[in-house]
Amino acid sequence: MPRRKAADRTGPVKTRSRDGCKECRASRVRCDTKKPRCTRCWEKGLPCTKNLVLKWESEFASRGMAFGRAGVWSKSQSASPSTPSSISSIQEWCPVPTIRSWGFINSSFSTFERPDEVNVDFNELNAIITVAQSSHSLFPRTATADQLWSWLQHLPYMDGLANCFNLSLPPSLALFPELSGSGHGELFDYYLQQVCPRTTASSAFSSPFASVILPFCLSASPTLLKAIQALGACHWSRLNPSYSATGLRFKSEALRELRQRLSSEGTLTCSMDPEVLVIMIMLCLYEIVDKCDQQWTIHLKGANDLIRLRRKQQNALSHSAAAAASPDPVTSFAEQFFAFQDVMGRTACAKEVLFGTDYWKPDERNIDLWMGCSPELVSVLANITDMSRTRRQNTSDTDKASYALRAASLERQLERLVQEVGEGDDEILALVADAKRLAAVLYLHCALYGASPTTPLVKSYVRQILRLISNLLNRNLLANVTWPVFVAAVELDPSDDEVFPDSETESGSGRAIVLRALATMADSTISNIARTRAVITKLWQTRDLDMLKGAALHNECNDWEWYVVPISNAMSLA
Repeated sequence: MPRRKAADRTGPVKTRSRDGCKECRASRVRCDTKKPRCTRCWEKGLPCTKNLVLKWESEFASRGMAFGRAGVWSKSQSASPSTPSSISSIQEWCPVPTIRSWGFINSSFSTFERPDEVNVDFNELNAIITVAQSSHSLFPRTATADQLWSWLQHLPYMDGLANCFNLSLPPSLALFPELSGSGHGELFDYYLQQVCPRTTASSAFSSPFASVILPFCLSASPTLLKAIQALGACHWSRLNPSYSATGLRFKSEALRELRQRLSSEGTLTCSMDPEVLVIMIMLCLYEIVDKCDQQWTIHLKGANDLIRLRRKQQNALSHSAAAAASPDPVTSFAEQFFAFQDVMGRTACAKEVLFGTDYWKPDERNIDLWMGCSPELVSVLANITDMSRTRRQNTSDTDKASYALRAASLERQLERLVQEVGEGDDEILALVADAKRLAAVLYLHCALYGASPTTPLVKSYVRQILRLISNLLNRNLLANVTWPVFVAAVELDPSDDEVFPDSETESGSGRAIVLRALATMADSTISNIARTRAVITKLWQTRDLDMLKGAALHNECNDWEWYVVPISNAMSLA
């Protein structure tokens, strides 16, 4: 009798069970694989266990047997079963790299996928901020008049303004009633109490962002107030992300109004108004705090055009007494702000300095409160950056001799440089200025003389700088030291980074001190520490990989040009 076709069969099709229990397999009975016990084991009271058998391919290969179904079946019946090769002939082991004490292993997949790019993680800033949010709380909104008056008396720039407001109101709403319409008057308070103190290394003096900008705001347009609120919201959003959208809205409004003003009044008229530069300062700081990418340099270049246009106009009218007078404090501070940002940032990327040495007095030794060093030191740094750009262009013996003389002159100037605190005596401000002077000497030797982290002189200066940073770190006072920390970190010898090698009581790895300093600076400054930290760690990873591979520098490049310059574009180190 012929077999039934598949279509004529009735009932469920029985298939072979691959997951049957041990008991059913032993009795050669089909298991229904129900859980936790199959039907047969439940009816007979059997344990219903699964028998897991491990089979190793190497064992089958050593016995000359096929592993599983390999080489047993094929569509072509003429094909003979293939004999599996020995596992020892097909295995490939990855080499285990040698682990050194200087190895920096804090890497991710992007480190190797894009080795030439710096990846700033969006949440990296939150990872290095260690201070609790409670420390950033503003003064109580229910503060009494006496409490507010006591707070205002500690602000030097409030002298003579005591009668300009109602003490029952917060300072921002009392001085600037138009802030009440924005619904975010607390952002101006945050700017005064949290942003301004973070712009100076010393708490004994008032920040120019308050002492110079605040009185000017009394007669300024609402556009400047929006720009200040945008900066306050952007800085606050690091700890409270809900202010991110608010800061973006204020920035967009201030930027739109600034563009309309430049279009309607013209650049020549706007160049003579200091308010335009102050608005650009706030927008520039917003971009630095936010992402610190190319956006902040756009404001830098725009301010440079306006300042040059104003100076050109003043030179044309130099015969008048008004034009011959020195610029007002707001304009002077604005020019100094952009010039300092330009010089310090371009020390890393070695690009042409926009604001030349004519913005600095080479004999001015008083330490500026906001810069944390003297104008003479900034002038030397601008000259070093300019010389580093022309180093490889010196081909003739005459050019090389002239270059060597200029470099030696700058080195002697730094060695004899004396930076004075000015009025009063502030130890912290003097320490910060000394750290920047040491970093300037280190920068000169690396950028002009081709010194590297293994050079004994470089090791000495790196340790001196990190000792000062460690001293400030123990006091929890690390404002305005971004640049010396950066210079010391990028020239730190990975194979010999002990900061206190001869001390029996103190010890510390240079990299550990740098990372601790960056974590503290993330809260104590308004610089973008996340970007600075990303560049430093990227450079450390590159150095470590090159040491493993034994890679050498390019013949025409020195250490600074090879490691620092390619990854340091658009950095803010002021």
